[in-house]
Amino acid sequence: MSHPYAVPQRAAAAYVGIMFAAYAARIDRDQPLNGLELGERPAPDVRPGWTTVNVKAASLNHHDLWSLRGVGISEETLPMILGCDAAGVDADGNDVVVHSVIGQTGHGVGPREKPSILTERYQGTFAEQVTVPAWNVLPKPKELSFEEAACLPTAWLTAYRMLFTNGGVRPGDSVLVQGAGGGVATAAIVLGAAAGLRIFATSRDEAKRKRALELGAEAAFATGERLPVRVDAVIETVGAATWSHSVKSLRPGGTLVISGATSGYHPERTELNRIFFLELKVVGSTMGSKEELASLLSFCAAKGVRPVIDSTLPLDRAREAFTRMAEGDLFGKIVLTV
Repeated sequence: MSHPYAVPQRAAAAYVGIMFAAYAARIDRDQPLNGLELGERPAPDVRPGWTTVNVKAASLNHHDLWSLRGVGISEETLPMILGCDAAGVDADGNDVVVHSVIGQTGHGVGPREKPSILTERYQGTFAEQVTVPAWNVLPKPKELSFEEAACLPTAWLTAYRMLFTNGGVRPGDSVLVQGAGGGVATAAIVLGAAAGLRIFATSRDEAKRKRALELGAEAAFATGERLPVRVDAVIETVGAATWSHSVKSLRPGGTLVISGATSGYHPERTELNRIFFLELKVVGSTMGSKEELASLLSFCAAKGVRPVIDSTLPLDRAREAFTRMAEGDLFGKIVLTV
């Protein structure tokens, strides 16, 4: 299905300064999809030190839903094109992947600007084009398709950092991944298995537990079910619903790494007594560095690791993609193609 505003990639900038995009027009904390609009937006301006990427593929994250609820953005920043992740072709014709943390080391914005993720301060990737500092683009490995590469910069990079930087795990260690099916959780299962970790996964859904086994998990359990062993680390993105189980599943001295809380931020029990008595470590983790993204790209290319893609939809069906994510009816990433 072609959209009436769709234009060839390389002609987009010349198309009267207009491009097709999916953007936040309003903030609605209770019904976030009410604020999602699809239509014309101005093409990005060229600025010194920045480059324009013709987007080939972009993937959804829960961050996009939170943006529609007003988390990380305000009414003053609207309308805001959504989307953090993208792969495409830069102004010089190179196939690239976009690192979505802007201002991480001052490149392109100046040393005093605090780092932000695309869509918090700058327009995002759910469009025909996106402009980012030239420092923020990395070469796309030829082994990865645009759709696969577009899955990596947020969820997969977050999982990579959680496991190998903040989790501190080594081959042979055991890791519990809560909430199999979500983007970060799915990435943690695949990356952990490829790196020689013993992966245990949980899900309320039997089909998702079966998929976790197919992706390399040693065993999969219903949410809250007792594990056969206590693990070295827990990858926690669910939050309140699984927090107590995560703490109870750790061995003495183990590490709980948390990067999100899709079920809420306030668990009924904090398990503080268990945390201090067993000397557990609770580590927050957010996104990852450009260097970690480069390592992740190399790891995927060299080891044949590929992101799990739930479905691929054209950009003009973005509302359908957002609805599926909001309902939790997915396993892996949803990718929008331009």
